[in-house]
Amino acid sequence: MPEILKPDICVIGGGSGGLVVASVAASFGVDVILIEKGKMGGDCLNYGCVPSKALIATGKHAQSMREAPKFGVNAGNGGDVEPEINFRKVHDHVQGVIETIAPMDSVERFESLGVTVIQEHARFVDKKTIIAGDVKIKPRRIVVATGSSAFIPPIPGLDDVEYETNETIFERTKKPAHLIVIGAGPIGLEMAQAHSRLGAKVTVIEGYRALGGDDPELAAIVLDKIRGEGVAIREATKVTRVEKSGNSKIRVHLESDDGSEQIDGDTLLLATGRAATVDGLGLEKARVEYTRKGIKVNKSMRTTNRKVYAIGDVAGGLQFTHVAGYHAGLVIRAILFRMKAQENTHIIPWCTYTDPELAHIGHTEETAREEFKDITILRWPYAENDRAQAEKKTTGLVKIITRKNGKIEGVSIAGAMAGEMMNMWALAISQELKVKDIAAYVSPYPTMSEIGKRAATTFYAPSTKKPFVRGVVRFLRGFG
Repeated sequence: MPEILKPDICVIGGGSGGLVVASVAASFGVDVILIEKGKMGGDCLNYGCVPSKALIATGKHAQSMREAPKFGVNAGNGGDVEPEINFRKVHDHVQGVIETIAPMDSVERFESLGVTVIQEHARFVDKKTIIAGDVKIKPRRIVVATGSSAFIPPIPGLDDVEYETNETIFERTKKPAHLIVIGAGPIGLEMAQAHSRLGAKVTVIEGYRALGGDDPELAAIVLDKIRGEGVAIREATKVTRVEKSGNSKIRVHLESDDGSEQIDGDTLLLATGRAATVDGLGLEKARVEYTRKGIKVNKSMRTTNRKVYAIGDVAGGLQFTHVAGYHAGLVIRAILFRMKAQENTHIIPWCTYTDPELAHIGHTEETAREEFKDITILRWPYAENDRAQAEKKTTGLVKIITRKNGKIEGVSIAGAMAGEMMNMWALAISQELKVKDIAAYVSPYPTMSEIGKRAATTFYAPSTKKPFVRGVVRFLRGFG
């Protein structure tokens, strides 16, 4: 008979969301079991946010060398500023970053916090019971945080060729000669630009619109920059099939309004979205409803089984590491403190870490016009910011969506440090601030964040032209 454990909480999945639930609960002295069959840290640490940002950083350094002459700095070699790329050392840098962070997510650390870690596959056997290896677990509450994996599209011929996903691309020690990326979302374009800057020829194929989840006006700023660096981005183009083409080459067959064609490359990267990890969990036996998009949850992250919660990518919706952490906080409040906690996706920001970056929170112009009768769009370009001019980072725009009363409903930023600048706007949206609150604070000079403040102050520009306001000013001038 398997050993039976009866903890207060059982967490399935050692990714970002599961680790937060486990560590916070354990810090309050709660009995917690964490089950993880793969690598601790999940997708973010091992295959996602951490390695991708490390690779992007190397690409930025290479690009800085190319752009150095604009600042009067010669990178050497008689004016030849094309950097020499050692792709094995690039690989070593990426893996080194993972290894540096990994101890924070390790089995040893979590066991030191008081968490019981079981490194086995977990599956439900009924509504209240989980089996993991030789252990049977009957917890008071269960949190499913199994994340997601790369979605593999049903492209004919794909089974007969080698391809990369985010789970394999960071293992490469050799630079691709011609990288073909299928999918022009955040992952696809981040990897496309990074590899292009590291010396690879890159072609991106997108069936619809590149960066289709973002404001088209700001997405265009990013796409123009990436195309200007030499990346070919093919929108409204369908991949009909793939095949081998001699000497380990890959041939991709395409269809668009211009007709049929084919392109050859040596490396294929699939960046066609994410699929929730639900297979093999026995969710049917737990009476937990789910689809291929994820587990069905209410706004409190509770599933159709009241003992079971689901958080992060496996719960569907926005698939970001910080969302998993946000979900974890909601579940902790509900389980430990019996507090009513409901998801509010309106306050969730996101960022695509291309160069320039593209960040967003709240409503877009399109959704705001659908939701509200009267909105105001405020804009300010990077080119009119002194810090941006000093650093030659003048490509970009801040766009603010407000209600008639000045309440901020959405913000989009395309430009340098957009992700860092979005922190302030995430606070503004979460606290339901108005543009007057942004206009009132003092921003240090010279900083990029001044761009958003200048955009906010334009809300009051029409008032300066109103006859009544001008009349009040003239009247007050009479008092000396």
